[in-house]
Amino acid sequence: MKRMKLSELTGNEILAQSLMTWDYQIILPEGAVLKKEYIDKIEEMGILEVYVKEDEANEIVILKNDIEKTIRSKVKSILERHTYKNNKELQGLTQAADEIITNILDEKEVVEKVFDIKERSADIYEHSISLSSLAILTALRMNVDKQVIHDIGVGCLLHDIGLRYTTLDYEGKSMEDMNPEALAEYKKHPVYGYTSVKDEKWISDEVKKIILYHHERLDGSGFPLRLKEAEIPLSCQIVAVCDAFDEMICGIAQRRSRVYEAVEYLKSFKNVKYNGKIVDAFLSFTAVYPAGSHVLTNDGEEAIVVSQNKDFQDRPIIRIIRDKDGRKLQEERIVDLVKVLNVYIEKGLE
Repeated sequence: MKRMKLSELTGNEILAQSLMTWDYQIILPEGAVLKKEYIDKIEEMGILEVYVKEDEANEIVILKNDIEKTIRSKVKSILERHTYKNNKELQGLTQAADEIITNILDEKEVVEKVFDIKERSADIYEHSISLSSLAILTALRMNVDKQVIHDIGVGCLLHDIGLRYTTLDYEGKSMEDMNPEALAEYKKHPVYGYTSVKDEKWISDEVKKIILYHHERLDGSGFPLRLKEAEIPLSCQIVAVCDAFDEMICGIAQRRSRVYEAVEYLKSFKNVKYNGKIVDAFLSFTAVYPAGSHVLTNDGEEAIVVSQNKDFQDRPIIRIIRDKDGRKLQEERIVDLVKVLNVYIEKGLE
């Protein structure tokens, strides 16, 4: 679901949460269709925003919601019970990684699709699962060896385990805003994580390197070891690209960014901080403007992204909702940006 201002509604949206009075009397139940006359009445009552259901039929996700919730519950349960160097229960994460890989491979034409990856607030468990999905899919696009793909999946689920050994509040806070002591502590989390599992025989060397190297950068600007390209394994380079993107759109150790901003960031540092081939593979399945995004066209019209076009990550199918003068459209107008070449998205809207 998503929160929308009443002024953004065009009619026929579906209410995702019941509207209630101050004394909990239901005005409109969840699932009600917001007809234009209802919207006018709601506005008269002084209600400025409502939650509406998104058009999930046209949204393409890497992991279905129910599957992601099940895996998240499992991963959270395992990691919350974990204490430093008591690692036996962590073996359950190998099964969770295999579940993610299996579910991705079960998706029809998975390596050919463009996916709607949305910015969101996320805890470390959801971030780890999202990272695992993104990195596995990137590795599949690059035809990486199956065993390495498995190690990437496990490594992603364990990559930030070192954060459990700190007391830092890192969500929604940029590293640039941390005081020197907090920043130094944050930059130690890969070492803390690696140290806690380095003697475990069931964890492969590849996974251990992912835990230690996931913040390293090709130009030596990363941490904790300031390694350069030749010293960083391919698996770690894949995780680094996906982790940088997902941290940006989740707001982990930085202010949360929009998807198109995170895409531009990766493009800007392609072949500088990040392996260009990996960036290209990652961006090949990442929609610049996910389904449901509000955008402004070069004609000055406001639109909502309806669905994606294969191989054209920045030219989706959109529904125009306001003309260039800001007036709501009375009739639906769908524009396929692959077919209408003189129209393009100028920017994303809040």
